[in-house]
Amino acid sequence: MGQDIDPFRAISVSKRAHDLKAEGRRILHMEFGQPSTPAPKAAIAKAHDVLDTDPMGYWESRPLKERIAQYYKQHHGVDVRPGRITLTCGASPALVLALSTAFNPGDRVALARPGYVAYRNTLRALNLEPVEIACGEEARYQLSAAALDAIDPVPAGVIIASPANPTGTIIPADDLAALADVAKRKNIRIISDEIYHGLSYGPEIRSMLEFDPDAYIVNSFSKYFSMPAWRLGWLVSPEDGAERTSAYVGNLFLTPPSLSQHAGLAAMDSTEELDGHVDVYRRNRELMLEALPRLGLEKIAPPDGAFYIYADISKYTDDSLSFCLKLLEETGIATAPGVDFDPVLGHKFMRFSFALSTPQIEEAISLLEPWFAAQPQSHA
Repeated sequence: MGQDIDPFRAISVSKRAHDLKAEGRRILHMEFGQPSTPAPKAAIAKAHDVLDTDPMGYWESRPLKERIAQYYKQHHGVDVRPGRITLTCGASPALVLALSTAFNPGDRVALARPGYVAYRNTLRALNLEPVEIACGEEARYQLSAAALDAIDPVPAGVIIASPANPTGTIIPADDLAALADVAKRKNIRIISDEIYHGLSYGPEIRSMLEFDPDAYIVNSFSKYFSMPAWRLGWLVSPEDGAERTSAYVGNLFLTPPSLSQHAGLAAMDSTEELDGHVDVYRRNRELMLEALPRLGLEKIAPPDGAFYIYADISKYTDDSLSFCLKLLEETGIATAPGVDFDPVLGHKFMRFSFALSTPQIEEAISLLEPWFAAQPQSHA
């Protein structure tokens, strides 16, 4: 029997936000990592053409897999055989496939805390044991090679994410190499979540494939490619796992939507347009970083990439879910409670997504400043 798992509490915040919107309230959605921009123009045009000319069906696009393989060669200097690439309905099924094919029930898998809520819960749902390692400010909220090396007993696997959710921190190349060295020495299988690749505000983003060719790589069209509703992602499996992954995906998920695959291929050549989105996020990040001290939020994770700010709100509350719901009711701004990402310390944190338009960010700041100024600081 599968294990009970915790709810994704940001979804409950979002549901309330949509209820308020249905009542006529103005809502600013900062609770999810969801671009406010549409899919690239070329992707939309291709979709219209396909709808008019192709009846479609179950299909896994060979040209798209070849284009993804080209992406790894172009950006990371690694050769990936297209047969190692599995197309999925977003990154979530890719994570399920990686965990299902790489590990056996009862295996222990390490991960950083704070970290994406679905890592912990998907592991439990698959009867795997999450081994959460506290990674605070001194570790830039990332799992280090030393911390991985110190885990006893040795875990069967480790999940890393760079840029990370909820913190946006990026793991430098030397640290990725050190993690790969520990994993190789101790026979720990690496699952690398790379869905925020392309979203950096300075630091270089490297793929774990550059350091461990046997890592599983999860990626998606939902973030940089601005296509969350199209439900398209991929998994790169190691050579010794590709055949097993293929068998699993055929039985568990079949294929992602054919329409999305056609559009995704067009999106991969829309770099200029997509980099323009990153410029918007960069400006939004600057505005938020300027505003946070005025909100009394001086302690934040370094948002190197992605489009999140993870902030310490301990001077205001020790119940981040109630705090986020109160903020929503009184301002119309939906945010994510930190308890989703850290069940131990997250009740004193919240996450803002700045993947909105710049005018929306400016509007949010104008509402956040007086609201935070009115909040008591009894928890300071």
